[in-house]
Amino acid sequence: MQELRNLGKTSIKILAAAGIKTEAQLRQHGAAAAYVAVKCCGCTPSLNLLWAIEGALTDRDWREVAKDDRLSLLMQVEELEIRQSSLQH
Repeated sequence: MQELRNLGKTSIKILAAAGIKTEAQLRQHGAAAAYVAVKCCGCTPSLNLLWAIEGALTDRDWREVAKDDRLSLLMQVEELEIRQSSLQH
């Protein structure tokens, strides 16, 4: 995954802690689900990780993602967290 744009050693380590160790696994999850998985494994990532993951998957700079896709990604994360919360209760 080191060849993916925006993802450095720390981001890769955090994703691996959530069980996402390959580019294929990251693509299968998608940015929002990968970010939620990281949060669920006990990490407290900043939103920059969400932007970086989406940028890695779409080959764009994370700042462009933060500017152009912020609302859409935040809504996806919120929906996944609500779904996950309802499954736990």
